[in-house]
Amino acid sequence: MATTFTSFPPGIRAVVLSANGKHFCAGLDLSEHQMAAPFPSTLYARQGHEIFNRIQYCGRPIVSAMHGAVIGGGLELVCATHIRVADRTAFYELPEGRRGIFLGGGGTVRISRLIGADRLTEMMLTGRRLDAAEGQHIGLSHYLVEPGQALSKAIEIAENVAGNAPISNYMMLNAIPMIAQMPPEAGLFTESVAQALTLTSEDAVKGMNAFLQKKGVSF
Repeated sequence: MATTFTSFPPGIRAVVLSANGKHFCAGLDLSEHQMAAPFPSTLYARQGHEIFNRIQYCGRPIVSAMHGAVIGGGLELVCATHIRVADRTAFYELPEGRRGIFLGGGGTVRISRLIGADRLTEMMLTGRRLDAAEGQHIGLSHYLVEPGQALSKAIEIAENVAGNAPISNYMMLNAIPMIAQMPPEAGLFTESVAQALTLTSEDAVKGMNAFLQKKGVSF
């Protein structure tokens, strides 16, 4: 179940996800799962799926600011966000194969859609480390900045996208990933509905009038 658009305070138009310390997120705490049983482990993974779905479909743009380790579940987490900024200290790994386990936070879907199933398989088989430049090249980040600059860049981007009409942002964040999973004709129909709902909104009238009058607009 996705978080509803109204579950955020009205003034929240975008979110920045960052971390304190040397690393962004090193993933699963293996010490908590040494004696795991099958059914509880399934429920644990499904809880993670629900949380990351809530992030992806929350209706507000979420910008992640990455530095240091972005490993395993940490990489699954950022791939549920909408815009990813990495500084040059960032590195990525999927070491699950070295630990005798498998991804459980949606990575086989989200990471695969970003970089392809073939590359995901290679990352999981080898457990090798990708540096920030290689992560940028294959699509794990959208922006690559100098060390220590990820958070400020993420805030800059969040402030920018927060200026969009809320209905437009909502449609982009929800319709696009849904359309990507649909057959082409179903996707085109869904696109037409999203276009109609935005085009006939009060925000669209305000935005088009401002453009025609060569004025700024605030939604």
